[in-house]
Amino acid sequence: MTDRLRLGVNIDHVATIRNARGGDHPDPLRAAQIAAAAGADGITAHLREDRRHITDDDIARLMGEIDLPLNLEMAATEEMLEIALRHRPHAACIVPEKREERTTEGGLDAAGMHDQLAAFVARLTAAGIRVSLFIEPDERQVEAALRLRAPVVEFHTGRFAHVDGDDRSAELKRIGDCAALAVKNGIEPHAGHGLTFANVVPVAAIPQLAELNIGHFLVGEAIFTGLEASIQRMRGLMDEAR
Repeated sequence: MTDRLRLGVNIDHVATIRNARGGDHPDPLRAAQIAAAAGADGITAHLREDRRHITDDDIARLMGEIDLPLNLEMAATEEMLEIALRHRPHAACIVPEKREERTTEGGLDAAGMHDQLAAFVARLTAAGIRVSLFIEPDERQVEAALRLRAPVVEFHTGRFAHVDGDDRSAELKRIGDCAALAVKNGIEPHAGHGLTFANVVPVAAIPQLAELNIGHFLVGEAIFTGLEASIQRMRGLMDEAR
């Protein structure tokens, strides 16, 4: 078991609200600063091809003005690689991306995309950027991450979040088994997507997981309780699970 389960706060949907009206309010940078004060261990931001929420300027400001490590979620494209190499965030999480999707719909097929991903992983690593692959909790994908020499994987917990009963128990076991397999092979496992106050505890209790990345729910809950309180409650639930 890791000593402390880290919480990465994804601020994408603060930018979504800002962009709905234009202008500069609410400011994702301010959200990142509040997250830091509330107990977050890192900030995650997804720079999408269509710039639907986080923008290039947001990434520059986050890199220049926050002390927490930035985890840049990015598609495996030359444009995003160039941006990552220019800014050199602490980490880059390679995710699948479809222009028409509302949110990330599943994990990256690291096994099927080995040849395409190998160069991205190598170039990011050479620049001192810690590479993560956002994958399904599947043994074949963990083994692909090992072949790609990715130091981190993040398991997609979307299916776990949207099923219940025996299906949820089976999905939780799958996440736990793959987290154990990752650690056995020297890969640090993270998890995220669809996690809420109601479902985070069993995932947080998986001893091998080192980090959870949570965003949309925290930003949504902040409408009712404030962002600081939302993050603090999630931090408390994660700590209690350990």
